Amino acid sequence: MKRYRVLAYDFDTRAVMLGTEIKDDWEEKNRELWFRNKRSIRDGLIFEFGAKEHERKIEDFVALGANPMSLISFHNVFLRQCRNSFVYGSYYPALVSACTLGERMLNRLVLHLRDYYKPTPEYKKVFRKNSFDNWEAAIETLVSWGVLLPEPAELFRKLAGIRHQSIHFNPETDASARESALEAITTLQNIVEKQFSSFGLQPWYIKGTKGSMYVAKEHETTPFVKEVVLPNCALVGPQHRLEHGHKGWVVHDDHPYPEKEVSDEEFVALLPG
Repeated sequence: MKRYRVLAYDFDTRAVMLGTEIKDDWEEKNRELWFRNKRSIRDGLIFEFGAKEHERKIEDFVALGANPMSLISFHNVFLRQCRNSFVYGSYYPALVSACTLGERMLNRLVLHLRDYYKPTPEYKKVFRKNSFDNWEAAIETLVSWGVLLPEPAELFRKLAGIRHQSIHFNPETDASARESALEAITTLQNIVEKQFSSFGLQPWYIKGTKGSMYVAKEHETTPFVKEVVLPNCALVGPQHRLEHGHKGWVVHDDHPYPEKEVSDEEFVALLPG
């Protein structure tokens, strides 16, 4: 009867709010609210990153776009640090960190999940290693295991190209560090959005739910879902309710559910309208 609901995630949409144009034809109260919100965000960013060159810092912060809605995993803290480096104007460190974080994510996925795939021919190539610097080999392994979705796999390949061009000596990097860093970070953020999203169209989520994501029954034992998605979820019935506490969501779910299995479609139909 119950399904896993995503409750732990990370995101930052301040850049999108700052980049939103306030239109003349909006209602006055709505315009005032947006102006206040933008001023508050700007003041917060100046406090966070410092007053020196604050206009450039805010411009760079907006250029990064939203930090995507992501499951809590092994990339969140370092991605935020990478974004912060870019905002501070440390473009080359931001570029390098985006590329190395991409490699770290590939390594973590292979090392974390490989024991599930011992019968596969790919396992023989990776079971003895503790790290992988060959991006294509790691990507192909994760694709063959069904871990990486097609679009994130291509985005990892794109990030690998940025890495090879930027990390190995290339005089052009001296003049293009900002552009390369922005491309690397946005590519990495797209990977997070497409593979690690807490609100998305990934095949392991039940379609048709409103404002929340539930894991499809057939994917509960999928290795990536089991190790990355489920730790961010609570097992709930359709009549559960949430309360926001000091440490996150508190689940209340004492409804006397019948002892029976239901399909994902039936579970969605039982959710309150």
